[in-house]
Amino acid sequence: MELDRISSLPNDVTEKILSGLPLKEAVRTSILSRKWRYKSDMLQALVFDNECLETQSHPATFSFVNIVDHVLLLHKGPIRKFKISFNGKLATRDIDRWLFHLSRNPVIKEMILDNFEGDIYNIPSCLFSFQDIVHLELYRCLLNPPFTFKGFGSLKSLDIWFVTLAQDMFENLIGCSPLLEILKLQRCDGFTNLKIDAPKLLFIYIVGDFEDFNLVDSSNLVDASFDLQVIVDQRGNCNSSGNLLKVFDHQLPHIQRLTVKRNFLKYLSIGALPEKLPKPCQYLNFVSLDMNFDNPDEISTVLCLLRSSPALQELKILVDPEKDHAAVGEVESCLYDNYNCAYTQLRLVEITKISGVKAQLDFIESLLLSSPVLERMTVQPASVDGFLKLVKDLLLFKRDSKRAEIMVLDP
Repeated sequence: MELDRISSLPNDVTEKILSGLPLKEAVRTSILSRKWRYKSDMLQALVFDNECLETQSHPATFSFVNIVDHVLLLHKGPIRKFKISFNGKLATRDIDRWLFHLSRNPVIKEMILDNFEGDIYNIPSCLFSFQDIVHLELYRCLLNPPFTFKGFGSLKSLDIWFVTLAQDMFENLIGCSPLLEILKLQRCDGFTNLKIDAPKLLFIYIVGDFEDFNLVDSSNLVDASFDLQVIVDQRGNCNSSGNLLKVFDHQLPHIQRLTVKRNFLKYLSIGALPEKLPKPCQYLNFVSLDMNFDNPDEISTVLCLLRSSPALQELKILVDPEKDHAAVGEVESCLYDNYNCAYTQLRLVEITKISGVKAQLDFIESLLLSSPVLERMTVQPASVDGFLKLVKDLLLFKRDSKRAEIMVLDP
């Protein structure tokens, strides 16, 4: 009797079909034919999330734990990816049991543990034995590697949210992962100095509060996003030695995309600023900033960065609410020299939440007069107050680019 087409599919094809299905649906394929009966038991990617549950299952946590236990018990062959992402409280003993089970065959390439509810999960020492791991993602965990831990030799991507680890453990984790290319740190604690030594790093995304910031070796970094709060005393001084010259002249020679959020611009503005950086950011083509136009130091820092970026093509600015109301003369002094600078590659500009104060309008005018190939500037006011006057002022500005159009969005 001729086999049906489904049963006669090559193993590599059935494996691709199963890997593209939610785990619950992949298990159900066992009823298709005899040949498919045990194929789901050999899946190399196990993703356990809320989709594994039937909508009417009660209680959800008990059912979820049973599903993970059942699949792991029947599984045959290597597991390359293991993900736990359950919107419910999981007992520490259950997660421990699953990780110890996996440690018997530690060939996992991708490990994702999202601990959304309950206590902070203390990662067991067995996880640090997974030396083939390439991607590690942890949410609400405590990392305390054993003293014998020498890093993850194959790790290329590290994504940790709300993870607690000591200063020396953090530096060891990063420094002893020589292949690390992607690093995401969001609201981690236990360490105060952000010291990163990762020569192969290509992408970095940081959200958090730190006292110091140092990219020891980041010569290959091309994409960086910093949502970094720096401790500032009442006099406006920072207890960190970081500044624009330190970061860009020594730590980001090949940066192509830069996003600066929250208070990190204030961090960069510490110390004396030249008109241009000694070494231009010759590859930087995209910049996104949170900017306070009442702070002359921040304005000077932004202008120095822009003047030092000859390849800049796209600029996005989110205006921070005005706080300190700097003197108009100070702000005008910052902007005066900018009229003599040309942004020869700048094509797209987006400025949101502007209030229409003079410093903002002067900055916009200087960009229009200094961007010969500008194609579009998009402006969004913070409120309807003064909306019509803002539109009128913008339309009256002269433009160096004949193709430049100004789009004003509704607040």
